Amino acid sequence: MTRHVLICLPDRDFDPTEVATPWHRLREAGFRVTFATEQAAVAAADPLLLTGVVFGKLGAQADALERYHRMIQSAEYLHPQRWRDVAATEFDALMLPGGHAQGMRPYLESLDLRTIIQQFFASAKIVAAICHGVLAVARTPTPATGVSVLHGYKVTALLTVLERAAYYSTFWKVGKYYRTYPAYVQQEVTRNLANKKDFIAGDAPWKAFALRDRNVITARYPKDAELFAAEIVAALA
Repeated sequence: MTRHVLICLPDRDFDPTEVATPWHRLREAGFRVTFATEQAAVAAADPLLLTGVVFGKLGAQADALERYHRMIQSAEYLHPQRWRDVAATEFDALMLPGGHAQGMRPYLESLDLRTIIQQFFASAKIVAAICHGVLAVARTPTPATGVSVLHGYKVTALLTVLERAAYYSTFWKVGKYYRTYPAYVQQEVTRNLANKKDFIAGDAPWKAFALRDRNVITARYPKDAELFAAEIVAALA
């Protein structure tokens, strides 16, 4: 039976690399992909990440852009499901990408999205999240206890050192673009874990890193997207 992966997207401002690279690798592996947005509208990537945040830099690389442009022409991308219509029983895995512009906030704060996440955890299916996507998972409570579904897991997410460096180096041009919330992603995710040592930063920020703990796969930022995708494919295979 063909594996089926659900990718939930915000209406706007998702990171194109963190979506298109896993999409490409999942389709390459022969898996089926379905996209879902809040009201079944076709999602839009963060435009600055398509052109470069500052002087054409800090955006998606050429290979990711090529995959992105193929992805947005695919039937699955152009015909997303609505979050409220999602049934976890139809899927083998859930993938949650990141992005840091303000259009991400409704996605990161959505109760409907948290319900989907709860359904996947209840059936111990693969939940894969990268960058700010990990924040959406960390904010999701376990219905029986109220603690985060990530309580007891080892995870990674966007590192404070990366988020802070991006913010301070670009504030003069794009203001608080790199500060989605006052708290850094690593800080909030760590607060929702059983132990602060359960947040794993990886060997170095510039070395690709992805982490799998049971049914949960996490990664930090676009540089990790290839390894993140490989972990999802391996888990499903």
